[in-house]
Amino acid sequence: MLRTYAIYCENTHTEKNYPFGTTLAEIAADQKVDLGFPILGAMVNNSLKELTYMVYKPKTVSFIGFPHNDGQRMYLRSLSMVLFKATHDLYPDHKLKVQHSVSGGLYCEVTNHENPGPLSEIVARLRQRMKEIIAQDIPFERDEIRTDEALKIFEKFKLEDKCTLMRSRRQFYSSVYRLDDVVNYFYGYLVPSTAFLNRFGLEEYYKGMLLVMPEKNNPDQLVKVVDQPKLFEIFKEYKDWLEIVGVPHIGQLNQLALDGKSGGIIKVAEALQEKKVAQIADMVQHRKEVKVVFVSGPSSSGKTTFAKRLSVQLWVLGYKPRVISMDNYFVDREQTPIDADGEYDFESPNAIDVALLSTNLNDLFAGKEIDLPKFSFVDGKRFYDGTKLKLEANAILVIEGIHALNPLISKSILAKRMMKVYVSALTSIRIDSNNNIPTNENRLIRRIVRDSKYRGYSALDTMRRWPSV
Repeated sequence: MLRTYAIYCENTHTEKNYPFGTTLAEIAADQKVDLGFPILGAMVNNSLKELTYMVYKPKTVSFIGFPHNDGQRMYLRSLSMVLFKATHDLYPDHKLKVQHSVSGGLYCEVTNHENPGPLSEIVARLRQRMKEIIAQDIPFERDEIRTDEALKIFEKFKLEDKCTLMRSRRQFYSSVYRLDDVVNYFYGYLVPSTAFLNRFGLEEYYKGMLLVMPEKNNPDQLVKVVDQPKLFEIFKEYKDWLEIVGVPHIGQLNQLALDGKSGGIIKVAEALQEKKVAQIADMVQHRKEVKVVFVSGPSSSGKTTFAKRLSVQLWVLGYKPRVISMDNYFVDREQTPIDADGEYDFESPNAIDVALLSTNLNDLFAGKEIDLPKFSFVDGKRFYDGTKLKLEANAILVIEGIHALNPLISKSILAKRMMKVYVSALTSIRIDSNNNIPTNENRLIRRIVRDSKYRGYSALDTMRRWPSV
């Protein structure tokens, strides 16, 4: 008797029995799932799976396309493998290095000791070769093989950093992806075939190129590239520094940990950051009229930690720093704006009591004493605990918050009396030469910890809110 299992499809709101071993692709076709764009994968019991995944038990299935966060990740990983193959086909003696996200794309370089030719020509040839590979509708084939076999294959393709990582993982079997005659792995699922990657951009950018994705909510259009020279230079500076200290990739970091030497690199990284913070404090001292430093950055980027570290360095220079967190100026929960999904929008400027903050700042600079507010994220209420603040002659305010650089906050302060600093927890270290670590994923981990410890939110609550941050 043929064994069948009940599969509930959330896209069509129907439950139907399917034979043992039916693939997700077959289920999608049978259910006539129409997302308005190609189906890239599916969430099976809330876990991402490829369309080749075979069902052996009752499951709840939700098919996803490009607008889904996991759909975008699958698309980008797949594009990266196509670029890897194009590089291998055209420049077999050169190495593709996927560096970091910047300016609306993924910055990459093709490197070798020899000059392969003008950059514009390299980018044009790679772009054309990628289009040819996509037009051929080549399947991405995933295999589980012995790790020692995978190491031999990766060594053949000059993926030494991937080999270092795989050795440090110490697993008997490893996953690999095949695309025609090349093999690689991107630490996550890919789309079914190259034909699904019908929109992409590849353009010259600084000394490399920018791999550009479609827009999330309009996949027919590419993301607009916005030049970010300062962010690019920061990434380059820290990438070069990681090369110097010998840990450009996770594999090297893992090996240090296995050898009991990770403490040393942590101390070096801390020393570098402390040096940078001290340099900013020196800039404050050099600009003698500065009385307030505004510190901003994206959610969970280290604003509070930076403000505390900057305060220490200002103390060293003889100042009396006073830190004000804008989190304490949130309006009460019932006054918090609501976003399009019906969730509290703490990222909106309207979530901050700008009037109270401006009044407090004006009073402080007028020499008055103020009552500092506090905010309970558990209760969603502002309260006062008797904390007061008055600025001494040599005091400097350090104000940190996600909206600290908003002109509404500083409109009553003369430009010469303030300095503005933007911080972010950038991830310059990479998994390997073909896989970067998205900065937003690093910040999500930080936010999960913070929300759990200080704001009364579970990890699930934080992850649900994250797409709107």
